[in-house]
This record gives sequence, C-alpha cells and structure tokens, in this order.
Amino acid sequence: MAEASRILQTTFIPTLSQNPSQNRAYLNKFYSPLIFKRTKTTIHTLRCSISTGETATKTSLNNSIPWGCDIDSLENASALQEWLSESGLPPQKMAIQRVDVGERGLVALNNIRKGEKLLFVPPSLFITADSEWSCRDAGKVLKQYNVPDWPLLATYLISEASLINSSRWNNYISALPRQPYSLLYWTRSELDRYLEASQIRERAIERINDVTGTYNDLRLRIFSKYPDLFPEEVFNMETFKWSFGILFSRLVRLPAMDGRVALVPWADMLNHSCEVETFLDYDKSSQGVVFTTDRAYEPGEQVFISYGRKSNGELLLSYGFVPREGTNPRDSVELPLSLRKSDRCYKEKLEALKKYGLSVSQCYPLQITGWPSELMAYAYLAASPPSMNRQFEEMAAAASNKITSKKDIRYPEIEEDALQFILDACESSISKYSKFLQASGSMDLDVTNPKILNRKLFLKQLAVDLCTSEQRILFRAQYILRRRLRDIRSGELRALRIFDGFRKLFK
Repeated sequence: MAEASRILQTTFIPTLSQNPSQNRAYLNKFYSPLIFKRTKTTIHTLRCSISTGETATKTSLNNSIPWGCDIDSLENASALQEWLSESGLPPQKMAIQRVDVGERGLVALNNIRKGEKLLFVPPSLFITADSEWSCRDAGKVLKQYNVPDWPLLATYLISEASLINSSRWNNYISALPRQPYSLLYWTRSELDRYLEASQIRERAIERINDVTGTYNDLRLRIFSKYPDLFPEEVFNMETFKWSFGILFSRLVRLPAMDGRVALVPWADMLNHSCEVETFLDYDKSSQGVVFTTDRAYEPGEQVFISYGRKSNGELLLSYGFVPREGTNPRDSVELPLSLRKSDRCYKEKLEALKKYGLSVSQCYPLQITGWPSELMAYAYLAASPPSMNRQFEEMAAAASNKITSKKDIRYPEIEEDALQFILDACESSISKYSKFLQASGSMDLDVTNPKILNRKLFLKQLAVDLCTSEQRILFRAQYILRRRLRDIRSGELRALRIFDGFRKLFK
C-alpha cells in the first residue's frame, strides 16, 4: 500500500542471524500466536498441482517465480487494473499512475467532490483467511492445524505466487512490490548502526524475530511433514519475509466486517497522507470496500487515505517511509524510563510494577503536545521517597492505566522530583540522537560498491529523517519540562520570601 518516496535499487535479501528458539512470544498487536492443536487423527500426505521438478534447484525455482515487480512498474499495474475490471471491479474515477509520493498511486481522472465515496471493491476481490486455495490440499492441511490468520495469509500468498498463471491472483501478485519497503529487510547490523538512538530499533528486532520464529514453527510442525505440498525451494525464510512484508504494508482491518483483516487489491494502491483523516472500510449498502473523501480532488491529483494515527516510527516500521519533519500531527517518540537501582525502595517499587504487568523499564509515547498520564504516574513512583510506600501500588496502577479512578493522580509534594526524572530521561535520549546525527554525515564514506552504497545511503536517510523528527519532539518536551520546573521553583521561592517577610515582621 505504502511505497516509499525514494527508490531502492537493490534485490538484497539478508540472512537473519537471530536464534528463533529464543523468540516464542508471537503474540503482538499484529497477529495471533501460532497455536496448533494436536490431534490423534493421522493426516495422510496430500498432493496439489504444484510441480517443482526433480532437477529444479532452489535458485532456479525462485528465479522462475515472479515475486512481484519493480516498485514503480506501470506495466504490471495496468495489467492489474484490466484484470480487476474483468473480475467485477466497477468503473473508477481513479487510475494507477506514477506519482511524486509513493512511486505508484491512484490519481483522479475526473473532479472528485469532498464527501464522495470511491472504490467499491467487492468481497469477491478480497484475499482473506477464507479465500479458496488454488492448491486445495495445502490449504486443507493448514486449516487442520488451525494456523491463525496472519501466518495463514502469508503462506497463502507464497502458494499462489508459486503457481504463477495457474493462480487466480497472478495479476495481483505480479503487481506487488518485489521487495516491500520494510524493516524486515534490514540486517541486525543496519538496525544497530542506523537506529541506535530510536526505540523503533527494538520494535523492528522483535518483529523480525516474530516472523523468523513463525516461519520456523511452520517449517517444523507442518512444512517438513508435507514436503510435496510445501517444498523448501518455495516456502523458505526469504519468501516468508516477502509475504509478511506485503501483509504488514497492505493488510487492512475492516471494522464493519467484525474487524476481519483482508488484502484488498486496487485499494492498496492508495498512498498515505498525514493531512487526511479518511480510512478504508466495508460499506454494507454498496457491499464493497470504500472510503469517503475529506477533501476535493482535481483531475491529475493523487488521491490519499490515512493508514492510521501512527507515529513516524510506526510508519517506517510497517511501510518503509518517514513523512517530512513537522507534517505528522500524530508523531510521537517512545521515551524509555527505568527505576534507579540505587533507589532504597527499588524492590518494593518493582513488585508494585509487576503486580500490574509492568517491568522495571517502560517506554511511554511523547507527543509534541505533551505526554500521557501513565508516564507521569511512573515518574511519581520513581521519584517517591520511602515515606510514600503506601502509595506505590496506586502509582503503579496508574502507570499501567489500570487505576479505577479516571482522574489523573497528583502528588504536589514530589512533582518537582518527578518532572526532573522525566527531564533527565529526555536529555539522555537527546544525547543519543545528537550523537547519531552528528556522526551520520561521515557514515559510509568508505563504501566503494555503488549498489551497496546506494542501499546504505537510502537506509541512512530514512534513519536521519526519523531521528530528526523524534529529537524534535524531545526538544519540545525538554522545553515544557524546564518551564514547568522553573514555575514550580519560582513559586517556592516566592513562598519562601513571603514566609521570611512574615517571620521578620513578627520578630
């Protein structure tokens, strides 16, 4: 769906070095954990129409399968548009064209009014967990193992891609990017080098480990038992990285269809803009996926939707691009906070945090407009003296958003210490960003291979854009914190002066 504003001329697919056996926590906000029900029924070997050929090597087979196309290919996009029209997509007021933002996008053919409904993609053109498999036996096996939607869809995409013209979805898959812009394609050394200052690095590592662990679990439990259905030449880590990259960047959740997730061809050619607030959803009256424009478009203008109220880091994580600095009103930066081990009440505070599902180190989002009450509650806990031990649990509950009261908790007697705790964390993070940004100018100057240099410069620029926007938010938070601390200290000074005046008066 989102295609980055810079073209990466490479087909590099790294080999992951993480140990998947250490990463069994598959449950995250993106897909359900792999839960395979063990049955006593023997599942007999099934066969489907895929032909790998006894003499075919892994390399030649992979080269024979068109895993999508170049990110800016209009030829494949034109074939997709023609196939969609023949398959039931109604006439559109938009067409796929090359665009300034996103390489390819949907451009208005006619005047489009504000408040107009567009697209009308019917359910027959959705790819969901219920879609019919061209290789029915492979689908039957996965469903017998109760594979959840995300890994099921990832396997489905690979299966359909491998069948080429035998698959109904060949025109759609051929129009997908051959290498999705995704942090799944960054090596660990690249993540460490370019995103060392940002908390998105940890999120990216976790996601790579989840995808790696999911593939290895599927391989161990299913693929190795049915090699005729799931040959390693086709179903391997590289192709799973491709399919998950497609899912992360193009899968949509449809609230009007009970939150079902789906790939929606044509609709996923729409690019994101931070300036629009319109989303894709299923429209029961027209029986198709639509969106309602929140502005007018003239012929030749690119039409945008919103991918959600996401920070620049989240947009980079899933879609591989970073909006221009200052253009994303939903931008935020994750601020890491941690209890001090020198705290006399460290154990008591840690126990209170664990009781509410928190750990000694927590990250909270900072926005340009401020920070959540949970962050302030954590700061109160970190700054509280032993005399406040009876409030530790209340603070921990508020830090986890599990407090019964809807009102923000306040402890005026330690407010200054809590704000200083947050300020110290901001300044520590700012120093990391400053160090990276200062060093980025001289990075990669020793690379002589043009292809490798192009890749490194591309990744570095994404990282610089992200770090610049996140540091900007931290600077703003730093300014607010210092001003509030100054106000508190000025108020205390005035109070002391008044008290001192009264004391002298009554001497």
